Amino acid sequence: MLNIWRMCTVKYELLIDKVKTVKIKSNKDGNDYRFLKRYDVIEVNGITKLISPVTEQDSIKYFICDEDLFEILNDAHITTGHGGRDRMVKHLKTKYKNITYKDISIFLSICEPCLQKQKSLKKGIVAKPLLFKELNHRCQVDLIDFQSQPDGEYKFILVYQDHLTKFVVLRALKSKTADEVCENIIDIFTLLGAPTVLQSDNGREFVNNIINGLVDFWPNFKIVHGKPRHSQSQGSVERANQDVENMLTTWMHDHKSSNWSYGLKFIQLMKNSALHSGIKRTPYEAMFGCPPKHGLATSSIPTEALTNIESEEDLEAVIRDITVSGEHDAGENIQESSSTFENEGNLSFTENNEDQHSEGTSYLLTD
Repeated sequence: MLNIWRMCTVKYELLIDKVKTVKIKSNKDGNDYRFLKRYDVIEVNGITKLISPVTEQDSIKYFICDEDLFEILNDAHITTGHGGRDRMVKHLKTKYKNITYKDISIFLSICEPCLQKQKSLKKGIVAKPLLFKELNHRCQVDLIDFQSQPDGEYKFILVYQDHLTKFVVLRALKSKTADEVCENIIDIFTLLGAPTVLQSDNGREFVNNIINGLVDFWPNFKIVHGKPRHSQSQGSVERANQDVENMLTTWMHDHKSSNWSYGLKFIQLMKNSALHSGIKRTPYEAMFGCPPKHGLATSSIPTEALTNIESEEDLEAVIRDITVSGEHDAGENIQESSSTFENEGNLSFTENNEDQHSEGTSYLLTD
């Protein structure tokens, strides 16, 4: 049997019509009430979408038809920097209702850049991760050598990571001189604060030069260098550096561009917006306590309705125009899911009870 959540355009439109019809029925039976617990509709600027019934705690979640599935998966995959299963789940589950684990697995199996990346990956030592309880206690600064693919004057990438939140800051460098590194580090410290301990896989001498240079820029500044450790013992940082390289490579492939110094800005956002398996949330959420926003793109407003929004007045008009055929006002839910920082670790795939009778059990992406 086919997955009951799969919807062709015809079925999608029929469900919308049925919701509207059942809503105005005067004598509803048990089947009608069960149907309305599963489906509802939203109308924005003449655009009607099928959604899951909205509660006061939930944001709007859309049902999608098969014809739109690939485009939505592809957009999520690129937005997460060619993210894997868990990162795509994190990105999709707050906005869409009927995307399954199987859908994502099939999509990932046909992504050419990801398949090439998997062939080149080498498994190293799996080290126990470093655990910290304080923000900005221990941070790491490393340089990635891109001299083989220079972007004009830029030949190196500075990677700065906080060990607690896994939040990274990326900067394109023209050289690896202490003065240029210090200038960029100062910019980061004055924005996020300075750590107690600074370490690097580039060696203690490299860190000493940075610390000495920082003192010249900032006379009352004081931090210490970290203990020398083998690079593979810094599992999280080692993977972060490799992840940055992979994401940057796929960005250049997708955009057919060698201007990686420009793409690095977007890789920083992708990296910090991607689910981190170690902390069970995104680095952005760990750092700031809320999900990252990409403007209205991360809101619950239908994509088709975003085209005509140019001003705040337009936005207010769209929110006023949004109506759900039920008791709740969807305008109150035009925001991304705002799960609290404490609850964000409870991520899981939940088996859908209504699919258990199907051949090949499917899994929906749920909170």
